[in-house]
Amino acid sequence: MSTKPKASANVLPEPELCDVDSLLFDHRNPRMALTDTPEDQNKILEVLWRDFAVDEIALSIAQNGYFPYEPIFATREKGKLVVIEGNRRLAAVKLLIDAELRKAIKATDLPSISAAARDKLEQLPVITCKREDLWSYLAFRHVNGPQAWEPNSKSDYIAWVHNTLGISLDEIAKTIGDKNQTVERLYRARMVLEQAEKAGAFQRGDRYKAHFSYSHLYTGLGYAGIQKFLGIDDKKGFKQSPIPKEKVENLGHLLVWLYGSKSRGTRPIVRSQNPDLRQLDEALQSKQGVVALMRGLPLDLAVDLSRGDERLFREALQAAKQSLQKALGSLLTGYDGEKDLRDTGDEVLQLAEKLVDEMKRPKATRASSRRVS
Repeated sequence: MSTKPKASANVLPEPELCDVDSLLFDHRNPRMALTDTPEDQNKILEVLWRDFAVDEIALSIAQNGYFPYEPIFATREKGKLVVIEGNRRLAAVKLLIDAELRKAIKATDLPSISAAARDKLEQLPVITCKREDLWSYLAFRHVNGPQAWEPNSKSDYIAWVHNTLGISLDEIAKTIGDKNQTVERLYRARMVLEQAEKAGAFQRGDRYKAHFSYSHLYTGLGYAGIQKFLGIDDKKGFKQSPIPKEKVENLGHLLVWLYGSKSRGTRPIVRSQNPDLRQLDEALQSKQGVVALMRGLPLDLAVDLSRGDERLFREALQAAKQSLQKALGSLLTGYDGEKDLRDTGDEVLQLAEKLVDEMKRPKATRASSRRVS
């Protein structure tokens, strides 16, 4: 029989019914790690409604009521009950019972519910506990579990558990059943990002695109070329401020290549992990590639420079052979005597003959003739 990890070493109290009006949204909610959300409750509600599919939950509650066996978790801070698990559910309920609130945040497409249904939603089951008492439950549920957060939110929470609560990364990983070093990778990415921001080398708010492709960073930090560029390896970097001081400037360059800079009008050169992130890693494995990237040359050119002429020549020759084989295979049905195609074939033949003639000559002779020309 399978068992879920314990929610905490402490025994949590039974849920109690609490007035919805007494419950506050959590501005430290990991879901909003990328949002500069103030403590203003209506602003938090707007963000939850806009970005986190509160409408789906609201529609379900409007149809079926609130499921009493899924309590909200809250903690007392400054005498207030702050919800640390269940912010979206709280948002859905607040919107369903308050027509004026729906108008204020433009959630007017939600259905109206009966007075009796509203009365049932005026109080919700709440378990009151400390944040630290709930870390393993939230990590299991949202980092590697059935309701996973976005990677950025996961890393934000892992960093809080490790740095603030002092829970080891290994214990966090064991608690949530992580067998793929996800916890370590997410933590390292968060620490690298925070180090860059503290040093003024990069700011998330200055990224070129609204969407933050966090996976570019935590995936890229596992690549050999990027690790070399930053002075880390697979055994280093799982701590606060993981990048050596002399490499922090390189970190700033890397993050701009990944995310661009809105203030400088610089687009990211990595548009997708495949193939761009791998190509960036390849370029960073040679001095020629690094210099090309630093000079602002396109990624494909930086990769070519990093590969060197010998490899480029071999790859170009193999590609030409494959293209000719493909053309030969489609000759019967693809060529019907068109003169322009025959002329192109003659040009290819002339280029091939010239190439082979040059290849037969000694390297020193080829170099001297190039200098003369």
